[in-house]
Amino acid sequence: MNFRIEHTDSQTKARAGEITTAHGKIPTPVFMPVGTRGTVKAVYQHQLKEDIRAKIILGNTYHLYLKPGIDVIEKARGLHKFIGWDLPILTDSGGFQIFSLADERRKSQPGAKPMRKITEEGVKFSSDIDGSVHFFSPESAIDIQRTIGADIIMAFDECTPYPCEYEYAKKSMEMTHRWLARCKKRFDETQGKYGYDQSLFPIVQGSVYKDLRIQSAEFIASQNCEGNAIGGLSVGEIQDDMFAMTEVVCGILPHEKPRYLMGVGKPEQLLECIALGIDMFDCVMPTRNARNGMLFTRNGTITIRNAKYMNDFSPIDPEGTSYIDNQYSKAYLRHLNFADEMLASMIASVHNLAFFASLMREAREKIIDGTFREWKERMVKQVSQRL
Repeated sequence: MNFRIEHTDSQTKARAGEITTAHGKIPTPVFMPVGTRGTVKAVYQHQLKEDIRAKIILGNTYHLYLKPGIDVIEKARGLHKFIGWDLPILTDSGGFQIFSLADERRKSQPGAKPMRKITEEGVKFSSDIDGSVHFFSPESAIDIQRTIGADIIMAFDECTPYPCEYEYAKKSMEMTHRWLARCKKRFDETQGKYGYDQSLFPIVQGSVYKDLRIQSAEFIASQNCEGNAIGGLSVGEIQDDMFAMTEVVCGILPHEKPRYLMGVGKPEQLLECIALGIDMFDCVMPTRNARNGMLFTRNGTITIRNAKYMNDFSPIDPEGTSYIDNQYSKAYLRHLNFADEMLASMIASVHNLAFFASLMREAREKIIDGTFREWKERMVKQVSQRL
């Protein structure tokens, strides 16, 4: 993998760059659509390429491991071929999903035992599909991602909840660092299975404690991996803490390597974090909110089920961030939502992802032409409105 910074904004820490992988080039800043189980929900692959103009998508190790199973993906010669996607893919390590299992069990079954047990060796967990018991270690997380075949793979880490006691956050961070050493060892002693290189990104942790984030960022930077990620900052903390921790970490992580902020988020958060030096983002929000009738536009968010859109025959986004904007009206999309038609989710998902992608492209253009700061301040106010 190669990362080239093309331009750095003079008034912020924003940068426009390009990541080169075996499956293509990724202009940054970039938002990665989440294809959890080998599919970006309600969106065809050709729409991802042609309408959304996505350059990379994300898959989830935990879910792909359970279904369809690693054997199936290996027989298909990797996830790219299995799903018919020839551009870059990033996989997370499965850590976040495994560590969220306890919360999911408590929500659905108050008083129930957690679905996972963490030890120094790794994590024993119960499948959320059939209750079967499995075990992930740092080594097996690398092995699974080698088989999945993503261009960028993530180190196995523990994502602490919020709120989180300082001592727990410290012990968790230290274990994540020890796990990283094991991930790196396994990564270095193995090779990609399908004839191309993969890149390993470690993950900075430390909850919202500045001293822990500094320690973690310094340790991660010292590992000299091809890129670095920041985790645990989209788990319920207040937005100001997210920005503060991101700024601290970006000040330590190597300037010449891509920085990936995991699980974030809202359009206004993306813009603020680009200004802090982040290059890569992912989040389920565009598609999850789309399925619930929320659409993102340049002028703010729309809740399409509101009665005021019943007879609104104007386009979803008059300024046109995707191919669908002038084809379908708000009234029609509202009708599809109330009729429980699948097309409602499809239209809204493509629209939201196209909007996020266009926002990243515009941010990149503004960084290059030197007008990013003024544009960002204006856009943050616009996109954070509820229409």
